[in-house]
Amino acid sequence: MPQLPPTTGLGFKPEHYRDIMAKPGAVGFFEVHAENYLGDGGAPHAMLTALRADHALSIHGVGLSIGGAGGLNYDHLARLRKLIDRYQPESFSEHLAWSSHGAAWLSDLLPLPYTQETLTTISAHINQVQDRLGCRMLLENPATYVTFDSSTYSETDFLKELVRRTGCGLLLDINNVFVSATNHRFDASAYLADFPLAAVGEIHLAGHDEEQLPSGPLLIDSHGTAVAGPVWALYKDVLDQTGPLPTLIEWDNDVPDFAVLLDEAMQADALLKKARGAQSYAA
Repeated sequence: MPQLPPTTGLGFKPEHYRDIMAKPGAVGFFEVHAENYLGDGGAPHAMLTALRADHALSIHGVGLSIGGAGGLNYDHLARLRKLIDRYQPESFSEHLAWSSHGAAWLSDLLPLPYTQETLTTISAHINQVQDRLGCRMLLENPATYVTFDSSTYSETDFLKELVRRTGCGLLLDINNVFVSATNHRFDASAYLADFPLAAVGEIHLAGHDEEQLPSGPLLIDSHGTAVAGPVWALYKDVLDQTGPLPTLIEWDNDVPDFAVLLDEAMQADALLKKARGAQSYAA
């Protein structure tokens, strides 16, 4: 599988199709949620086929339940393989989370304890996914609202071990880092300093909502607002260490006009250009 270009991308929304076709090349790539394209045809595939003709593509899954205690759904995997074979994306990614129990599917990406048992289960699932899809997958760090007393690994050590055991890459969602750090009262910069940045194949930036509780702020990974200032600052710090990386602006709820998303993408693009310039100077 070829790699995404180290540029800025946007999540594809059908309501923006005409705007995108009128400005080909306005962003470096587009990302789609796999589960929206598991049918065989219709308008979704017609638009995606036209989009793919002129743009790099990232496919982002939300339904594999990689962290689930049960086995993977092989029918779902077969449909994913068909989708990947059809569009030959530059990237495929999923979440470090679970979303199913037996035959029940839950409409959320749920957290899990970081233990030896879950490490073994998830490593086996990642290997099965990569074998069946015929490509390296990227695994996204979660936004969390609870932690588990039973955890014996930090999240960053858990991710490091998954990369070592499976050869998978990572999708670094910087908004998720900031959300989790705020909710659990740890230092986001310290977390990123321990993150296996060499394995990162894509970055996500998104907005969040905030509630004030008696115990302090609670952040919700809502994907319905502009990227917050502290998240931009963390992003810049990461690029200072890694150089330019493919970066997606996620905005999935209360979706604004395409021009608003382009403005967000241009902010990321400006930081990518600075990182590219610093990298060239260092070389």
